[in-house]
Amino acid sequence: MDIVFHGKNAQTFFSNFESLLEDDHTIKLLPDTLESEEDIACYAGADVIVGVKHDSSLPTLTKTKLFHVPGAGYDGLDLSLLPSTTTVCNCFGHEQAIVEYIISALLLRHVPLADADKKLRHGDWEYWAGGASGLRTELSSESIGIIGFGHIGKELASRAHAFGMDVSIANRSIVEASSQIKKYYAFDDLSSMLKDVDIVVNTLPLSKDTEGFIGQKEFKDMKRSAVFVNVGRGRVVDEKALFDALNESRIASAVIDTWYVYPADSESNPLPASLPFHELDNVIMTPHMSGWTHGTVKRRQLTMARNINKLSKGDGDLVNIVST
Repeated sequence: MDIVFHGKNAQTFFSNFESLLEDDHTIKLLPDTLESEEDIACYAGADVIVGVKHDSSLPTLTKTKLFHVPGAGYDGLDLSLLPSTTTVCNCFGHEQAIVEYIISALLLRHVPLADADKKLRHGDWEYWAGGASGLRTELSSESIGIIGFGHIGKELASRAHAFGMDVSIANRSIVEASSQIKKYYAFDDLSSMLKDVDIVVNTLPLSKDTEGFIGQKEFKDMKRSAVFVNVGRGRVVDEKALFDALNESRIASAVIDTWYVYPADSESNPLPASLPFHELDNVIMTPHMSGWTHGTVKRRQLTMARNINKLSKGDGDLVNIVST
């Protein structure tokens, strides 16, 4: 089969990928912008495309059997432009890394390792056990509310429970109570969960149903001491509502990893929002890095290779199908 890795994002998954394939294939690496006739023809005639984008700016696909997104989000694809014979699949494998990121960010509020190290290097024993000044809080003292119970939500619930936190879930479909989950809330009753928990984590993907799902009302419902974490898509959260909630101290703080403005190419370095989040002192800003680990890349490579191997053998039982 003719396989194309389209764009720099997709090509980060190419190293050693051929060793995972069971049959011989022709593999081409194409740039994000297709200019030469050869590149255009190669893209248009590919049997399999690994990429994160397909829209009217790209050549019309003629025989593509599989369009494999090397990540979870497929909002960069205009599905209406794909051939009716194309199956679209995505990848997960990022949930372990993202949950480690979330727990690390939350632990920073309770375990002041950097400050203790800095002080002790100057002979300051502020955090010495036995002294009242060094007493700190514990993550287990806080409750967490997770919006969405997909791959990330399930992994986070398990890890948060292991830390002794009370875990609540807000989800479209019913989530049964268990030893890990204290309470389930329907989306229609999201307000009740937001009023009850100390930490709110959004894990929802972006769709027409979730864009702007968390807005002014939702931030008003949260405790003034609440911490908001966004590792779902940026635009699931209304940008102005989030900024205002932080700027006016209607919530205590936020950890934001997914944004509203992204670099157009490797040479551009825009600020990640139209509003000045970078001027706020109650937000931790990171550049959509929470799931980006060696483990994530390897797990996604295995998913894509498994699907390509199945397709090559005429086995239609692919995993992570989002559209056929």
